[in-house]
Amino acid sequence: MTPAESANAATSHRSVDILVSKLRRRQVVGSREAALETLRVLRQVVSKARFSNIDQLVSLIKSVGRRLVEAQPKEHSVGNTVRKILHHIREEYNAASKSNGRKAIKMDLSISNFILQGQMRKQNGALKSEATITLKEDDPRDPDSFARALKPVLMEAIQDVLDELETVYDNISKMAKDHIHPDEIILTIGHSKTVEAFLKSAGHYRNYTVIVAETGPSYSGHTMAKALSAAGISTFLVPDSSIYAIMSRVTKVILGAHAILANGGMFAITGSLLAATAARVHSTPVVVCAGQFKLTPLWNLYHEFGALDFADPSSVLGFEEGNLVDKVEVLNPYYDYVGPEMVDVFITNDGDHPPSSVYRLIKETYDDEDHDL
Repeated sequence: MTPAESANAATSHRSVDILVSKLRRRQVVGSREAALETLRVLRQVVSKARFSNIDQLVSLIKSVGRRLVEAQPKEHSVGNTVRKILHHIREEYNAASKSNGRKAIKMDLSISNFILQGQMRKQNGALKSEATITLKEDDPRDPDSFARALKPVLMEAIQDVLDELETVYDNISKMAKDHIHPDEIILTIGHSKTVEAFLKSAGHYRNYTVIVAETGPSYSGHTMAKALSAAGISTFLVPDSSIYAIMSRVTKVILGAHAILANGGMFAITGSLLAATAARVHSTPVVVCAGQFKLTPLWNLYHEFGALDFADPSSVLGFEEGNLVDKVEVLNPYYDYVGPEMVDVFITNDGDHPPSSVYRLIKETYDDEDHDL
C-alpha cells in the first residue's frame, strides 16, 4: 500500500466518517467531549494503519485531523488533540530511536568483550542484529516491520493523552484550596464542568459563597447553581444585568474557557466578557479554570465576530414578534472573546500560569510544523 493509499484508507475509516458527521451536526458538544472523541478515533486509525516510516504516519494522522477540523473548525479542541498526538508520536519515536541506538552501542561493546574473551563470532553477530532490527525502516522483506515495532509505543503515548483528559477535572480541582480562601464571595458565569469541579473541591476545605449569573439566553447558570447548592455550597442565582452592581462585593471571578489562544486571550461562554470587564473596573481578580487540551496555537481569531460561533437567534428575539424581526439583525453568539489583559491567571491541570506564559506552554505542547494541519 502506497502512502497515498494508506492516507486515503485512514481518512475513509468508518470511525472517522461517523465523527465527522457528529461534528457537523453538533452532536458532540463541549471541548472535552470533542477531544475524547477525536482521541478515540485516532487510536483506532493508528492501530489499523500501515506505514513504513514516521513521515507516512504523521501524514496519515494529519489527513485525518484536517477532515475532523474542517467538519467543525470552531471546536478547537479537535485540532489541539491531533497536534498533541503528533507531538507525542514524535517524542516517542525519537526516544525509541535513541534507545535503539544505545542498545546497538551497548552490543558493540559487549561484542568486543566477547571477542577478547574468545567467544564465537556467530553468537555476537546474532546479538547485534537483534538489537538493531527494532526500528529498521523500509525493509523490503517485511514492509510492516516498522509499524509493528512502533505501534505499542504509539498506543501507549495515545493512552497517556487519554488519561490526561479523563483526569483533567481532578487535577485542576486539587489546586482549589490554594486559590479560594475562607469567606470569599465568588462570581461565576454559566455552567462549566471544570469550574463546578473546582468549586466543589474547595467546598471540602473552605466556607465561601458563590454568586452564579444565570447566563441568558441559555440560562445554563441555573444548572450550575443547582449543582453547587446540592453540594452544600452557599449559592445565589442572579440575573446577568446585576453583575456590575454586585461586583464591588465580589472578591474573585472564576470562569471556564472554550479555547485559550496563543496570545493569552480566550473564548468563553457569552457573558464572560461582561463579568471580566466589570471585574477589571473594580480590580477584582479573574481566574480561569481550563485543561491544557484547550490551548490552541491560533491567535488571530478575535477579529469582528470572525471566530465566534452563533446560536439560534430566536431564543433572544422570537419570530412571533412580527414586524420587529424584519427590522433588526439579532446575534446570539455562543462565546465571547476575552483578551489577555482581562485575565489574571489560568489554572490548568499542569499548574497555574499567567496569560503571558501561554505562548511558552503552547511551544512545549505542540510542534511548530503542526500549527497548520
